Order: sequence, then C-alpha cells, then structure tokens
Amino acid sequence: MTTSEIVFLDRATLPEYPFNFKFPHHITSYSHTSPDEVAGRIAQANIVISNKVRINAEAIRNSPQLQLIAVPATGLDHIDRQTAQQHNVGIRNVRGYGNDTVAEHAMMLILALMRQLPAYQRDVAAGLWENSPFFCHFGAPIHDLNGKTLGIFGKGGIGQALAARAQAFGMHVLWGEHKNASSCRDGYTPFTQLLQQADVISLHCPLNEQTRNMIDEAELKMMKPQAVLINVGRGGLVAEQPLVAALKYGQLGGAGVDVLSEEPPVHGNPLLRAHLPNLIITPHMAWGSEEAIQRICSMLEDNINIFMQENK
Repeated sequence: MTTSEIVFLDRATLPEYPFNFKFPHHITSYSHTSPDEVAGRIAQANIVISNKVRINAEAIRNSPQLQLIAVPATGLDHIDRQTAQQHNVGIRNVRGYGNDTVAEHAMMLILALMRQLPAYQRDVAAGLWENSPFFCHFGAPIHDLNGKTLGIFGKGGIGQALAARAQAFGMHVLWGEHKNASSCRDGYTPFTQLLQQADVISLHCPLNEQTRNMIDEAELKMMKPQAVLINVGRGGLVAEQPLVAALKYGQLGGAGVDVLSEEPPVHGNPLLRAHLPNLIITPHMAWGSEEAIQRICSMLEDNINIFMQENK
C-alpha cells in the first residue's frame, strides 16, 4: 500500500497528541510556516494539516498529489476553497468542539464588563479603596444581567450555548438578522432594531465579505450608550479604530474581544494601544480549554482516517 505524505504546517498551535492514523503514512511537522514557505513544504504532500496557515490557489495548484486539507478548527477563511474544489482536493474541518469553551469565555467577558471588573481592579491597585472614607469604594457604575437583553449574531452551536447560559442569568435573548437582509426570518430581530435594543451584543458569525466590519462607526452609534460589545468570532467583524473611539468617549459601555484583524498583531493595533478600563482583550484563546483541545485532536484524527478510508 502506498505511503501517504502528511505535512502539518503549524504543529505548535496544538499540544502533543498521539495521533493514530490508520494507514501507511509519513508525517512531517513544522512548528510554524511563513507564507513564502507554504508552497515548497506541501508540494509533495498527500495530506496537509493547517490550523491557521493560509493555503492559497498557487500552493494548491503546485501540489499535484494533494488529496486533503485537514483543518483542526472550524473557520476555513484561510483556505482557497474554490481552487481546492477545482482540483478535487477535499477539505475537512472540526465543528462543535468549542461550543462550551467559547460560550463560557464570552459569558466571562459579559460578566466582567457589566460588573466593571477591570475598572475596579484598577481602582484597588491605585489605592482608592484604602483611602475611601467609607467601607466600600464606588467608581464605575455596575449592572445586573437579570432583565437585560442579549443580542446574538450567529445561531450556531456557540451562539446557542451562550444563549442558554445568558438565560440562566435571567437575560432576554434576541437573535440578529443579517445586515442588509431584504427580509427578517421568523425568530430573528432586524439588524438595526437589535443594535438599538440590546444591552449586550455578542458576535458569533463567520468572517466574509458580507460580515466584514458589520459593526462600524454607524452601527456603534446606534447602540445604547452603556451597551457592551463582545467579539469572540473574528477580528474583522468589528472596525477597530471606531470601537476605540466609542469606548473612549462614552458612546459604548464596554467591549470584550478575543480576536483582532491581524493575528498575531505584529504591526500593533489601536485596541492594544487604548489601555481603557472598559476594554478587555484576550489573545485568541477562548477556544483553548484543555477539554476542547483534546476534542480537536480526536476529531482531526477521525476526519483524516475517515477520508482516507472512503478514498482508498
């Protein structure tokens, strides 16, 4: 039986895992791969594993033996899917592995921002409580979740997992319709109406040309002055400079983001430079609980084994 060449382009994005591929194979793993190294590294590969390394049309066209691109994540925006389809290259991603962990991360950000956790941590560190004439220190206004409205864009597994958690806190959940939609589906709220009604908005939709900068300056102005914006989806969903301005000038109550428009942000980012007490930034790790990572590795292994069994 022919030995299949497997190339893992960004092995360092996942922990060690004893993959059990049930066919003759040889695997070459690179901790990281830069854009100009991709084509050369996959030219002789039958299977390529790429978490976040971009595989463009040229790299696919110059890999005549390529059968499968396996992605240990849900998002496929780094793969030229059209070219892959034209060259009969299969694409397999993993879905549902992070519903709980990403929803919990979003819920953590909501709680921290509504309760003004970063602002109060800053006040305590600055000695304001020590110098208070009273037993407590009141600074930034805090809000309960009970009775508040959560608007969610994206009714997939993560959005639904977040909705369940929010409802347990007594929040009312609205599902947002697509921006610029010609009609509104049953069970959904029109895009603009949701922006105006929600106390918290959380984004759980894919990044594409329809969703890029779906929350920009005009949309931020529609939101309630004390509203909180959560983005654990994709960085490009929110225009970053207008978001900084909205937070800085009191147009928005707070924002929690786990994703940026460039990752890693090697060229800097206006959100990173803002240093605001109503802004929480985490380094694209909402998906990364140990339980979720084990599920990713197991599902990646299954995807590859099943594909090779079906295409013997």
